[in-house]
Amino acid sequence: MSRSTSFGLVPAILLGLAISASPALAQKTTIKAKNDKVKAKTTEADGTVSKTKTVVAATAPTAPQPTSSVASAPQTVLPAAPAPAQGLESAAGWVSDLGAAQAQAKATNRPILAIFSGSDWCKPCIMYEQEVFAKPEFAEYAKDKLVLAHFDFPRQKRNQPTAAQLKLNETAAAQLNREGEFPLAVVISPEGKVLAKTGYIAGGPAAFEAYLKKVVPSL
Repeated sequence: MSRSTSFGLVPAILLGLAISASPALAQKTTIKAKNDKVKAKTTEADGTVSKTKTVVAATAPTAPQPTSSVASAPQTVLPAAPAPAQGLESAAGWVSDLGAAQAQAKATNRPILAIFSGSDWCKPCIMYEQEVFAKPEFAEYAKDKLVLAHFDFPRQKRNQPTAAQLKLNETAAAQLNREGEFPLAVVISPEGKVLAKTGYIAGGPAAFEAYLKKVVPSL
């Protein structure tokens, strides 16, 4: 009887040792942040509660940093600038109405230079404009010698001309470019006679001016 009682006490003693040896309840900290204030509430193992409040100094906002694995300087996004006007119609001295060009040629006794282009699909047309017709030196040469006319036939929907302009372009093509060649430069006398037609000419303004002087020596 006494022996069984002593054995029954052993588990109880071991259980008591296990409870006393177990770690104390860990402290619990709760943090709340609002604007520039940070509040912390800490509950100790014995139930003691302590509170702290910290004011964080304001800092200037920083630019967004790149998330790419390749580091780069912070970028500033500027408002989008309006898209520039496309084609030679936006340049001074060019008209897009063959009838108006013919009237001006008669009034000034100057030949017409009519350009047919596809500004968003024809690579030689784009090169022609960039290398010759949009150059300041060509504008200076032509301003007192030629009547400049441009008829553009873009293909992209966003670049389509107005219905009125499309009609003017088609009227000019029916008279001067029935074959549908692009690019095409047509030299016309003040009286309306076609003097010459040519495609792309490499060499910039100087080469094109040399060609014009062969067609119209008075230039």
